[in-house]
Amino acid sequence: MSLRLRHLLPLVVLLAMMAMLMLRGYVHSEILADYRIRPEAAADKVPQKVLDGGPVVDTRNGQQTSLDVPDHRIVLTFDDGPDPKWTPEVLDVLKQHHAHAVFFITGTMASRYPDLVRRMVDEGHEIGLHTFNHPDLSYQSKKRIDWELTQNQLALAGAAGIRTSLFRPPYSSSTDALDNASWPVTQFVGTRGYLTVFTTADSEDWRRPGVREIIRNSTPQGGKGAIVLMHDSGGDRHQTVRALDTYLPELQGKGYTFENLTEALEAPSAHTPVTGLDLWKGRAWVFLVEASDDITAVLVVGLAVIGVLVFARFGLMLLLSAIHTRRTRRKGFVWGPDAPVTEPASVLVPAYNEAKCIESTVRSLMKSEHPIEIVVIDDGSSDGTARIVEDLHLPGVRVVRQLNAGKPAALNRGIANARHDLIVMMDGDTVFEPSTVRELVQPFADPKVGAVAGNAKVGNKDTLIGAWQHIEYVMGFNLDRRMYDVLRCMPTIPGAVGAFRRSALDRVGGMSDDTLAEDTDITMAIHRDGWHVVYAEKARAWTEAPESVQQLWSQRYRWCYGTMQAIWKHRRALVESGPSGRFGRVGLPLVSLFMVVAPLLAPLIDLFLVYGLLFGPTGKTIAAWFGVLAVQAGCAAYAFVLDRERLTPLISLPLQQLLYRQLMYIVLLQSWITALTGGRLRWQKLRRKGQVAAPPGAAATADGGAA
Repeated sequence: MSLRLRHLLPLVVLLAMMAMLMLRGYVHSEILADYRIRPEAAADKVPQKVLDGGPVVDTRNGQQTSLDVPDHRIVLTFDDGPDPKWTPEVLDVLKQHHAHAVFFITGTMASRYPDLVRRMVDEGHEIGLHTFNHPDLSYQSKKRIDWELTQNQLALAGAAGIRTSLFRPPYSSSTDALDNASWPVTQFVGTRGYLTVFTTADSEDWRRPGVREIIRNSTPQGGKGAIVLMHDSGGDRHQTVRALDTYLPELQGKGYTFENLTEALEAPSAHTPVTGLDLWKGRAWVFLVEASDDITAVLVVGLAVIGVLVFARFGLMLLLSAIHTRRTRRKGFVWGPDAPVTEPASVLVPAYNEAKCIESTVRSLMKSEHPIEIVVIDDGSSDGTARIVEDLHLPGVRVVRQLNAGKPAALNRGIANARHDLIVMMDGDTVFEPSTVRELVQPFADPKVGAVAGNAKVGNKDTLIGAWQHIEYVMGFNLDRRMYDVLRCMPTIPGAVGAFRRSALDRVGGMSDDTLAEDTDITMAIHRDGWHVVYAEKARAWTEAPESVQQLWSQRYRWCYGTMQAIWKHRRALVESGPSGRFGRVGLPLVSLFMVVAPLLAPLIDLFLVYGLLFGPTGKTIAAWFGVLAVQAGCAAYAFVLDRERLTPLISLPLQQLLYRQLMYIVLLQSWITALTGGRLRWQKLRRKGQVAAPPGAAATADGGAA
């Protein structure tokens, strides 16, 4: 069950992040927003008494009545808030002049700034609903209208613990502007228990006409009462604030009072306390909205970080791989003073149930252009792997048997049985070219070199998954190794093709089973001991890559988790001196950033891609994604040219980015979760089909020779 949960947790994490983005988009009116405004329509279905009546319309219980504000009473109303900048300034002015007002809040803003709604209520102001997303309700169904009201009430309950019976439709003005499209909305909200509040004076502060013009528009004539429309959100409201500071004392001096609507009408308060489940639902809503804003802010920072890391990695790979290529391919290049290296090498082949592959592996080694001995270490195979090798009766090939103890133990057993000081290690499912061992040992002409990474390539690249891994191997692994070679912090000698000095292995204690990535572990240990680790691009090995999603998942899960273990194991290098400290302060941060942190954050690119495609800005999102894809394609093409590979597989690069990369993300997330929860991961043997029997081109060459 725990294993199943660890498989599900990465998906849950990704879905949770997407849910937070969706919630954030909803309360920021990016999702379900409707900005249509209906043009004026006929008004023959609106009762004349309503058109000619007061600004407060009551359609509750089948009524069709309207109410006026008594003389010398002004109900100031503010729409579209609360706003974090302007609402506090409006409240400060109202408090200074002992005036009350009605704030028609939107659910989106109230959800994001609940403290301002609480302040409104605490300071004696009245709250009305202005819908949740501010759509023109004449375009909406009754179900959507109900949703807008319910969600607005939910936000109000969470913010201030109350509900209200006051409502103002978006884009409304005075009652004489009601028409056949907006009147049914007024009737419907009445059946839901709301008073609809229109205006008698529009300050037109949204146009920013100037302080005096706002005051003039807001001043009733002849001492009449009024409901005045202003705004505390939706743009720059500094003129509104300045106008209020003059308007309030001026009209108070003329005998006007500024009251809540129910105070002016001498009616019961529009506020009703919310208790019980409804209160907790409101609080939960506000909490989730605040969490979504906070999490989204973190995700945006993460997106910026991954953007920097991705382009920094691309830049470093291109620059440093060019330096590496120019250095190693220049005419007359030699690795060191002892070149060429001609001393024999011991090739170790750890094998566990490799019956389908082992003969091809051994026969490819027999064609080696460099003197070698071959030591096959059978790690307790149950499929006759050792017997297959023994029955070949090949000269220079020895089989060492042991009880199943794992790959590190098998390699250590092979080292102990090797006769030579240069040790080549390969996997039992890999085939070498005739020149591979020769090219692999040449860097040992430099006495400072302790280990050499070869060029591992995908042999079974004819399938879609194989082609995607081929791109990954050529672009990622080999460009990376060129970069790390120049920086002298190569993190991994691939298990498929690597070489070591026996003295380097002896000094660090041989292969360790402390991690699941014994190749990364031993490479870091050799760095810390002061040896150089280099990359030999001509030492090519062809390996059988996983052909099913399950097998690929198992392999990459082990790689990711093992790399994390190795980084943690060698963490003390960060504070040590000498070669260990250099690797710790250069290699470990780079490996952590590019191999652990960057892949962990990379799903944000796709999360924001999906969000942008669905909710906009779609055009910019597509352009940005194709821009990143173009950069990746350029890097991939460069890597393929360096490796002298055909560019045809790059046709599948866009699909790789959309599908294959997502699988790698989930694998990495699962590895993180396993690490954080203290889980243990067993060694997982991949089932091979023996499809890589010879290096590409070898069979064709043989056929041609026979002819």
